Amino acid sequence: MTGGKAGGEGNGAYPFLGGDSEMARRIAAFDWAATELGPISAWPQSLKSTIGMMLLSPVPIALLWGENGVMIYNDGYAEVAGGRHPAILGSQVLDGWPEIADFNRNVIEVGLAGGTLSYRDQEMMLNRSGAPEKVWLNLDYSPVMDDEGKPAGVIAFVAETTRRVQAETQLERGFETLRQMFEQAPGFIAILAGPEHTFAMVNKAYMQLVGHRDAVGKPVREALPEIVDQGFIELLDRVRKTEEPYIGRGIRVLLQREPESEPVERYLDFVFHPVSSAQSNVRGIFVQGHDVTEQRLAEIALRESEERFRLVAESAPVKLWMGDAEGNCIYLNAMLRRFWGVTPEEVPHFNWLETVHPDDMETLREPYQRAMRDHAPFSVEVRFRRADGVYRIINTTAQPRFGRHGEFEGMIGVNVDVTERRQSEEAQQELNATLEQRVEDEIARRSKAENALRQAQKMEAIGKLTGGVAHDFNNLLQVVSGNLQLLTKDVAGNERAETRVANALEGISRGAKLANQLLAFGRRQPLEPKVVNIGRLVNGMGDMLRRTIGEGVEVDTMVSGGLWNTLADPGQLENALLNLAINARDAMDGTGKLTIEVGNAFLDDAYAADHPEVEAGQYVVLAVTDTGEGIEPELLQQVFEPFFSTKPQGKGTGLGLSMVYGFVKQSGGHIKIYSERGHGTTVKLYLPRVTQNEDAITPTSAAAATGGTETVLVAEDDDAVRATVVDMLSELGYRVLTAKDAAGALTVIESGAPVDLLFTDVVMPGPLKSTELARKARERTPSIAVLFTSGYTENSIVHGGRLDAGVDLLSKPYTREALARKIRQVLGRAGPSGNVRPSAPAATPKKLSVLLCEDDVLIRMSTTEMLESAGMKVIESGSGAEALAAIEAEVPDVLIADVGLPDMTGVELAERVRDISAGLPIIFATGHSDVPGAETMPRTAIVTKPYDMGKLQGSIDALLGGG
Repeated sequence: MTGGKAGGEGNGAYPFLGGDSEMARRIAAFDWAATELGPISAWPQSLKSTIGMMLLSPVPIALLWGENGVMIYNDGYAEVAGGRHPAILGSQVLDGWPEIADFNRNVIEVGLAGGTLSYRDQEMMLNRSGAPEKVWLNLDYSPVMDDEGKPAGVIAFVAETTRRVQAETQLERGFETLRQMFEQAPGFIAILAGPEHTFAMVNKAYMQLVGHRDAVGKPVREALPEIVDQGFIELLDRVRKTEEPYIGRGIRVLLQREPESEPVERYLDFVFHPVSSAQSNVRGIFVQGHDVTEQRLAEIALRESEERFRLVAESAPVKLWMGDAEGNCIYLNAMLRRFWGVTPEEVPHFNWLETVHPDDMETLREPYQRAMRDHAPFSVEVRFRRADGVYRIINTTAQPRFGRHGEFEGMIGVNVDVTERRQSEEAQQELNATLEQRVEDEIARRSKAENALRQAQKMEAIGKLTGGVAHDFNNLLQVVSGNLQLLTKDVAGNERAETRVANALEGISRGAKLANQLLAFGRRQPLEPKVVNIGRLVNGMGDMLRRTIGEGVEVDTMVSGGLWNTLADPGQLENALLNLAINARDAMDGTGKLTIEVGNAFLDDAYAADHPEVEAGQYVVLAVTDTGEGIEPELLQQVFEPFFSTKPQGKGTGLGLSMVYGFVKQSGGHIKIYSERGHGTTVKLYLPRVTQNEDAITPTSAAAATGGTETVLVAEDDDAVRATVVDMLSELGYRVLTAKDAAGALTVIESGAPVDLLFTDVVMPGPLKSTELARKARERTPSIAVLFTSGYTENSIVHGGRLDAGVDLLSKPYTREALARKIRQVLGRAGPSGNVRPSAPAATPKKLSVLLCEDDVLIRMSTTEMLESAGMKVIESGSGAEALAAIEAEVPDVLIADVGLPDMTGVELAERVRDISAGLPIIFATGHSDVPGAETMPRTAIVTKPYDMGKLQGSIDALLGGG
C-alpha cells in the first residue's frame, strides 16, 4: 500500500482532521477504502478523535490500527520516517518497517492486550533514506480503545535522540581519551578544588611522586602534611586569591615518600593555574609539572664542577688555557693572562699565534694542525713572547674537549715554562707538593667533618643511654633513700648506726647528683626557664664565686652595656657558671686570673655553616677565661664527654663540663671551647636572645618541712617505691591511699573517697596515662591537688626539656624533707588543709569564662586543658548550634571559634553571637593567615594553628584590655 487516489471530498469534509496541515491533506486524500480500515466515513469515533489529537501535536506520533497495525501519523513522525514517508502512510507497520518487524509485532501484541511499553535511547538500524543507518529513539506505546472501549490500536510517541546519544558518546570517548592522556602524561598532574585545595584528580605520575599516598578527596594539608611549612599552601592561596598562575622552576621540595621515613629532596618544575567557572570565580587550581631532580642535580653538579674548575684553574700555579674548535682562545687562567699581559676582557680577541717565535712556527704547526684535525692530544715545546718582550721556552700539552653528544669543542692545555731545566723540575716538584697538600687538606677536612659527625652521634647516643637508665636508677635510689630516712628514727640514740645511715644517705645524695648530671648532659632535665639578664645574674654571684674558688684567684667581671635578655633556667645557669669557675680554679692550681665576660653576639651564616648544630642569629654570650695550663688540642673534642677529665685521677668525676654542655644545648644554645697549651682556656656559652622583659626571680623557700593530716592518694607501679613513700607519708601524719597504676587510682577517686592530693608517678603501665588521670581527677574533684614524680623527665609533662605550665614535679630520688616541703607547697596552692575546703572563698576572684567552639575533638581537648591550666572556666561546644545554645544559657567572657565548623562558618557564628551579646570579644582560630569577613568586626582577633597558650593568652588580654 503506497498511498492512494483522492478520497473525493478533501480534508474539509472531515472536521476531525483539523487545520490545513500536510498530513491532514494526505490522510484526507488517501484511498482508505483499499485498506482494512475502510473509508473514512466508516471509521469509529475513537479513531477519529485520536487522529485529530495526533495532528495537532508537534510531537512525532504514529497510530497503528488493527491487528496488522495500519499506519497513520502526523507531520512530526513524517520527519522521523525520512525518505520512507509517504510510502508507509496507510501501510501495515510490519511491511513498512520490515527491518524491525519483530519489534513492531511485539508492540502490537502488547498494545492490543491493553499493555504499555516504554523505551529510552533505543538503538535501531533503520532504512529511512535508501541505506541502513543507526538511530536512537525514545518510544512510548499505549493502547487506543475503539468506541466499545476495547483495545483496537496502538499509539506511539516518538522522539529521536540520535544526535544527543552520539554527542554523549563522542563526549564520553573524548573524556576517556582525555583521561587516558591525563593518566599517561609524562609529567605529574593534579586538580585541586575549593579553598582548602582538595585533591579532585591526580595522575599516575603524581601518585608516584608522592609515594602512592591516598590523596584524592583530601586537602593538601592532610594529604601532604610535610609541605605545609615549605610555602606551598601560601602559593596556592595566592593563586586562588589573585587568579594569576604561578610558575616555579627547579623548586626544592621535601616529600615523605614512605611512612615513618626521612623526607626525600626533589626538584620540581611546575605551574599552579587557576581554574575559573563561567562566573569568573576560581573553583580550583590545575597543577602540572615535571620532576627535574636528576636534571637539577646534574646542573648543580655541573655548575659546581665548573666553579671548582675555575677556582682551581685561577689559583693553580700553572698556565691553563682553553680554545674552541677553530683554535680561537676562549679562556686563559690568571697565570697565563699575566704571562701574556692580557686582561680577561681581551681574552676572546687575543691572537696567541702572534706570540710564537717566528723560528718555531713550523715546529708548532704540524703537531697542532694534526691534533685539531684528528681531535687528538699533542705536546710541543716552542718559544712564546712574554708580556715584557722576553721569549720563554714553553712546553704545551693539550687534550681535545668533547660535548655531551661527542662533538669536538676544542682543546684544553697547560703551558709550562721549561727555560731552565732545573727551575722547571723545581717548579714541577712545587706543583706536585701543592697538589698533594691540597689532597691532604681535603682529606683532613673530610676527616674533621667525619670526626665531628661521629662525636655528635656518640654524644647523642650517650645522652639517650643516660635517659634510658635514669628512671630505674632513680627508682632504686628512691627505695634506698626512703628506707634509710625511715631507719633514721629507728636507730636514734645508736651513734654508730646513725653514722652509718648518715654515710649511706650521703652516698645516695652523691648518686642522685651523678644521675642529675648525666640527665643534664643527656638534655633530659626538666628546666624552668625565666627571662634573665645574665649580667645581673653574674654580678649577683660575685661573692659566692670568690668564696668558692678562693682568694688565690683574681676574678675580673666585665658586663657589656645594653645587654640583651635570654631565656634560661637561672638555677642551672648558676650551676653552669660555678662548674666553669671550679674547673678554671683547678686548671690554675688555685692561683691565677679568672675573667668572666658577658656581652651580645651575632653568629652569622658563615659561622653557622662551619658549625651545623648552630642557627645563625642573636645571642647573649657568657665567656669564662682562665690563665691555666690549657688543654692539649687532641683532647679538646673529648672534654664534654661524661666521665672524661683532664684532672688527675680522683680529682673529679668528669661530669662538670658535660652538665654545662647538656644545659646549653637543652636551652637552644651553643658552647665553644678555645684552649692553647700554656696559654689558658676560654669557654663561651651562647644563649639565644629574647625580647621579653626580665622575669622577677622568687627565692626558693627554706621553710621547715612539716607534715599534715590530709589524705594523699599514691599512684606508683614500683612496689618497693610505693611502700617507701607510704611509710614516709604516714610518718608525716598523712592518711594514705594507694594504687598500682593510673586506672586503679581513678577507681579510688570515682569511689567517692575524700582525696586532698594525688601523688602519681609519670611513667606507669596501662592504657591510662598519668596526665589523663590528673585531668579526670580534677574533673571529678576540682579542689584536688596533683603532684607528679618521676626519675625520667622525657615524658608527657616535660616538652622541649621544659616543665609544662601549671605542673608540679618532684624528681626522684627525693628526701623526706623535700617530699614534706613539696606536698605542703602544692596543698597550700590548692586550698586549706583538710578534706573540707570552702566551695567559694570570698576573696577568690571570678574565673574568666571561655566558650570554645571547635569540632576537632583532639584540638578541643588540648585547648581546654591549656585554658583550664591558666585558671579559666571552659565551656566546650563542637558546632555552631551547640555554641549558640550555650550562650543562650550563659554569656561567656570570651568566644574562641574555629573558622571551619560542620554547620556554619566561624564568621557566621560570630555574627549570630553578636546579635545576642553585641560586645562579646571573639577569637577566630584558623589554619589560614586571614579570615575573610572578620576584618570589619570589632573586638576580634585571629590566632593561627598550631597555637600555644601564649598566643591565646596574648589575644585574650588584648581583647579584654581594649574592651
